[in-house]
Parts: sequence; C-alpha cells; structure tokens
Amino acid sequence: MANFVLRLPATSCRSFSISASSNGAAPGNDIGKSQNGGPVILELPLNKIRRPLLRTRANDPNKVQELMDSIKQIGLQVPIDVLEVDGVYYGFSGCHRYEAHQRLGLPTIRCKVRRGTKETLRHHLR
Repeated sequence: MANFVLRLPATSCRSFSISASSNGAAPGNDIGKSQNGGPVILELPLNKIRRPLLRTRANDPNKVQELMDSIKQIGLQVPIDVLEVDGVYYGFSGCHRYEAHQRLGLPTIRCKVRRGTKETLRHHLR
C-alpha cells in the first residue's frame, strides 16, 4: 500500500493524506464489510435467498447443465447479485447459477450483496 501526503503552502495550514492499495480495496477494509456502503462478496446458504420472481420464467436446462459442468470443474466464476433488505436476502439475477448450485447439492453460493430499502425491493418487484 502506498501513502501520500499532500502539503499545501504554509499559509494554508492544511494537509491531506491519501491511501491506495494495489488491489483497489480500501485500506483497513474488513472482509464482509464495505466502508462506502457498496456491495460485498459473501458466501450465503441457498436456503437463505428468497427468489420472488421464481415463477416468471423457466431456466434454459442446457445452460444450467453447462454451468453445473463448469462449477464442478472450476467453481463459480461470477457471484450472483443479491439485495439485502432488513436482514433478508433477495435474488433477482443469477437464476441459472443458483439452479446449478441447487442441482449439484451445494449448500452455499457466492453472492455480491448490496443493501437496499423496502422501496428498492418494491422497485425490483415491479
């Protein structure tokens, strides 16, 4: 990690410290916590993810099978997107990856979790 100190002219009496890391993560960031309120990557149990739009369309069985083969070989490469509202997780995307995990009997799935309000949830349900 690199630290830089910007010194302004003596008449200003102000200094600023800027920190950066090579991986783009905020310095001192804890696993599973986001300092800026952005998404975090978590491994969540499948049974803790509600899928309110489950009946809106059927998954392509060929795509699910391809994902199952890939997940068995190299694991899940892209986490599914999950919205957390008041401690409840809602999945609106990643349906094929979710089903592939279910059919493989895997208990958890890696998720990119972002927090939202009930209004955000209502917007996704429209």
